[in-house]
Amino acid sequence: MADIIDLPALLDNLRNTPAMRSKQAIQQPAAVIGSSQQSLTREQLYALPGDDTAAIACGDHFQLLAIEGMLPVFVESAPWFAGWSAVMANVSDITAMGGRATAVVNAFWHHDNDASQQMLAGIRGACEAYGVLLAGGHTSLTTGNPTALAVAITGVAQTLLSTLHVAPGQVIAMAVDLDGAWHADSAYWKAFEGVPAERLRSKLDVLPRLADAKLLNAAKDISNAGVLGSLLMLLETTGCGATIDLMALPCPPDADLSRWLQVFPSYGFLMTLDERDWPQVQAEFAVEGVRCERIGQVNASGALTVRLDDRHGEFWNLREQAFTGFSYSHLDLTPLNLKQQER
Repeated sequence: MADIIDLPALLDNLRNTPAMRSKQAIQQPAAVIGSSQQSLTREQLYALPGDDTAAIACGDHFQLLAIEGMLPVFVESAPWFAGWSAVMANVSDITAMGGRATAVVNAFWHHDNDASQQMLAGIRGACEAYGVLLAGGHTSLTTGNPTALAVAITGVAQTLLSTLHVAPGQVIAMAVDLDGAWHADSAYWKAFEGVPAERLRSKLDVLPRLADAKLLNAAKDISNAGVLGSLLMLLETTGCGATIDLMALPCPPDADLSRWLQVFPSYGFLMTLDERDWPQVQAEFAVEGVRCERIGQVNASGALTVRLDDRHGEFWNLREQAFTGFSYSHLDLTPLNLKQQER
């Protein structure tokens, strides 16, 4: 497969997907929210955008907070699935921080009673499956309303997997639940249908367990920006770069590389860790039936490059072009000793 792929064309296509363009729109709020960071401590930076959730220090733990808004066309065409996905995406964000989800609230606007009931059923079903409290929200149901849904979530973490911890020399690993299937002709990989709730929860709990054991440094769930776009967000916070081996990605048999690089999996995470911890991390995922592979290494270049057999290509250079705009690389972020994570 690798010898017939036009690598420059592949990378150019991936750089210009609608999802990649939508992530760059985040630069607008980044310019406002990140305008006064110079005097902030690392603990204060944990509460700012750049990670999958805000992390607010509360005594001996962190309170996590995140929100997901669903595309209106998705809510309109697949109300139950949109409701489920809103919760599932939020739970993944909490998990990527090394946390465990506790409760969600929702806000929706709709003009169709039956569709809104389906949407709420999806939200409730996902909450029950992932063990999250559905605590309420805001409802606007009337003729003429637009179709809109947002779901916010809280969680708790003892040890953070913040992108502020990414540093040169760390191993990059990718974990994906391959026991699933594509959703229609989309880039969405579903690995939750027909899976008992206890199995869904057990697989998610691998990351907070590894975080608490100080075996991971940072993590990010694989979003609709795909593998490379999500990697950019993992690296951008500290201005690091990386080289990724495309042939090392965990993927289904005979997967099309272009489609898999755009994958938005129901269970998929990118992580950084120390070299000595790699065998144990891979083994912990394997116990849960999750494929985890070492796909690259962090460096100080600021550029995300890929390798395909003996060919190399640059996907993005963060020193030349911002992605989301949430970078704290200009601050003095003394490397954190994650074995004794300072608070």
